[in-house]
Amino acid sequence: MIPPAAARPYPGSPDGFTGGLPKMPAGGCNPARPADADRTGFLVLWLSSAPGHRDGVTLPGRPTPTPNSPPEMTPTAALLAFTLAAAILTITPGLDNALVLRTAAVEGARRALMAGLGISAGCLLWGAIAAFGLGSLLAVSTFAYDTLRICAAIYLFYLGIKLLWSTLPGRKAAADPARPVTAATATAAARHGTTGTGWFLRGCLTNALNPKVGVFYITFLPQFIPAGADVLRFSLLLAVVHAIVGMLWFVLLVAATRPLARWLSRPAVTRGLDRVTGAVFIAFGLRLALEKR
Repeated sequence: MIPPAAARPYPGSPDGFTGGLPKMPAGGCNPARPADADRTGFLVLWLSSAPGHRDGVTLPGRPTPTPNSPPEMTPTAALLAFTLAAAILTITPGLDNALVLRTAAVEGARRALMAGLGISAGCLLWGAIAAFGLGSLLAVSTFAYDTLRICAAIYLFYLGIKLLWSTLPGRKAAADPARPVTAATATAAARHGTTGTGWFLRGCLTNALNPKVGVFYITFLPQFIPAGADVLRFSLLLAVVHAIVGMLWFVLLVAATRPLARWLSRPAVTRGLDRVTGAVFIAFGLRLALEKR
């Protein structure tokens, strides 16, 4: 015997939901209306209680969800993901870390922090250029990229050769032959070579003249901009986050050199650090000069 409509399970309902409509009197809820009209009203109410569709019936204005589509990234999730990625990139050994470590070991914490501040300013500059869309010129213009690349290579050669030149025998004593060279005089001579502002400019130029930093921002930042966000403002926000993460790391690097300040101030150690750092600068400059797109 076929059960009545009110008792038959609704097709496709795993929980045994009775999809039939409530049993109604022959004349309907409203005697002035036929029973079919009341049943239709109940059906519409039942369908509208579903979260978008009911067994293939989709209501207008409610899009059918696609289970395979990934969820959109929220601004908070984008910031957290970018902060983690920026932290990993910042602590990776490279030119910036070598510059800050050498400056902290040889010339003191203040000049090292100024150099780190200059590096962060270079990151902000490239972030602003990418946010305003000007960085795309590097991606489409080989001439602009090569010009900036050669300028960066020349500047790195200059820094590296200058550091190596200062380690040659007799360079410290050339200023005053009658004065013996001690650890204190060597450190003082090195510190008087470049001011804090000079190290800020050095740090800024090492990033601002490096086209690879620009290409990095052009290709890296858009991946962390959520849908619907203001591209200009969010790009600038990501650049600020990168600069803050970099400064925090540079502060840790400078603090790590303080317990070894007395040992690092020895002339032999200072010359060794200058030679290593100078060789790193020249190697990076040579790599930029020989690079082909």
